[in-house]
Amino acid sequence: MPDLIAQGPEPHQRWRRRLTENAPLVLGRAAGGWDVPWDDCVSRRHVTLRWESERLHVSKLEGARNPIFFRGRETERCTVLPGEHFVIGSTSFHVAEQYLGISLDAPPPVTEQAFSAAQLNRTRFRDAEGRIEMLSKLPEIISGSASDAELIVRLDNLLLNGIPLAQFVAVVRRDTGAQNPAHPGAGNEHEVAILHWDSRGPEHMHFSPSARLIEEALRSGKSVVHVWRGQPPATSADFTQWDDLDWAFCTPIASVSTPGWAVYVAGRVNPSINFDPRDPRELQDDLKFTELAATTFARLRELRRLERRQASLSQFISPMLLERMGDRDPEEALMPREAEVSVLFCDLRGFSRKSEQLASDLMGLLNRVSQALGVMTRRILEQGGVVGDFHGDAAMGFWGWPLAQHDAVIRACRAALAIRAEFTGSNSRGDHALADFRVGIGIATGRAVAGKIGTLDQVKITVFGPVVNLASRLEGLTKLLHAPILIDEASAKLIRACVPKAEARVRRVARLKPYGLDKPLEVCELLPPATEYPELSDENITMYEAALDALLSGNWSLAFSLLHHVPAEDRVKDFLTVFIAQHNRTPPDNWDGVISVSEKY
Repeated sequence: MPDLIAQGPEPHQRWRRRLTENAPLVLGRAAGGWDVPWDDCVSRRHVTLRWESERLHVSKLEGARNPIFFRGRETERCTVLPGEHFVIGSTSFHVAEQYLGISLDAPPPVTEQAFSAAQLNRTRFRDAEGRIEMLSKLPEIISGSASDAELIVRLDNLLLNGIPLAQFVAVVRRDTGAQNPAHPGAGNEHEVAILHWDSRGPEHMHFSPSARLIEEALRSGKSVVHVWRGQPPATSADFTQWDDLDWAFCTPIASVSTPGWAVYVAGRVNPSINFDPRDPRELQDDLKFTELAATTFARLRELRRLERRQASLSQFISPMLLERMGDRDPEEALMPREAEVSVLFCDLRGFSRKSEQLASDLMGLLNRVSQALGVMTRRILEQGGVVGDFHGDAAMGFWGWPLAQHDAVIRACRAALAIRAEFTGSNSRGDHALADFRVGIGIATGRAVAGKIGTLDQVKITVFGPVVNLASRLEGLTKLLHAPILIDEASAKLIRACVPKAEARVRRVARLKPYGLDKPLEVCELLPPATEYPELSDENITMYEAALDALLSGNWSLAFSLLHHVPAEDRVKDFLTVFIAQHNRTPPDNWDGVISVSEKY
């Protein structure tokens, strides 16, 4: 694919970017990547570009102020072939089709010399003010780039402008099996890919960076210089000598975020100086500038990588926890280990019905489910939790890892109540995306293993142990008991002890033995405060629990009578009422207070 080269009136006002087949682009003064910020005659969005069938189609956008000039004439649109150019304002745009390769047969240099970073640090800039001014622009250049590709383009521009003798700069990468962008589809037998390059010289000339120079710099970890001045004229252009180019050097970009990366610079000797090809110290200023630029680039790219990792982790781990983790190594912090955790499972109710109704609009259904999952994950993260997993239309979160949280249960319960409140509020609005959706939530507390868990091929941040299965079972039991939020006995005990009724209430529901479990458990319901859920008063909860105690003790007639004093709107009481009625209000001979659930919910 060819490149489009923008060149303004000043030498530093330029860029070079790759055109892609049938990829529509917008060029302008502020067009998001294909910007020409130096030219006021270029509108913010000036023309559209499309490379198709080996030619560039250029069309002026509505609202663009100034015309396009092509072949000396004013036009609204044009078709530009490789080697041609068009002009807007004081900027010319050249279509250059050049193919670069890595050369293995460059002639031996007159001089090869390596310079360590320590050596270059001891070298004083002869034009310190100018060099430092150029370097000071690097953070702004990096932060202003929207992608890694744009980042590399801007680094090449900085080096070309900051090294007056340079005619060619490139960012290269040693990468086994990598594709060489200069020869798409051809593979890369030399294991060196040219990520981006730019030049100051005529576009029709050829250039091939030396694989030997690149490999030596990467092997040694030093900046390596080759000087060819004094060699006889080349019979082939297939090496690092481009007409009268005299030297080249390669500087590694040392960083975990740039493995095998390097900067390659080639140029001409200033004819006004007495340059000894066997003593390339005249290039030390340029080497030091490149070393500092490469180091700054590597550090800022590493910072950007960490920011992206932080942003990625923040989808699963609350910002509060990430902040408290501080400078800890993420790999160490995320290692699996035992912890006391509270686990929340939240499942979306009404999904199956909606999937049938919206079978002709699956994207619309997906959007609604995504919004529902977004409510769950947002509330988990707001309470300092970790989003552990997704199962179709269900989400799992947990608290107590990677840092211990003494109030893990309280946080889990607050998240559950917030999720319930948001879905309840949405159901009151028929046009809301979450209307007709309800949730079932289960919460359990206990020991588990949490961290990065998985196989060699795939890992995820999650939690593992019986408490996870218990939370999942409680979430399933919400369907049987018609209770939006069910919690285990350990969680209920802590809520009663630590949370005022003005924030949350708990009622014991039943002693159950879920299908597939050996031990019975006391199931409790987590309820909003009476001010938010007046349908069930504190007196109603007391009456229900009195009925439960009568049931457990075998006085089923009293239990049945007490349940009738609980409001009919409370569907939870229906479970015990029906169970007692099915047994003619008489407990079986072996009654131990435990109700066995015959199927898995």
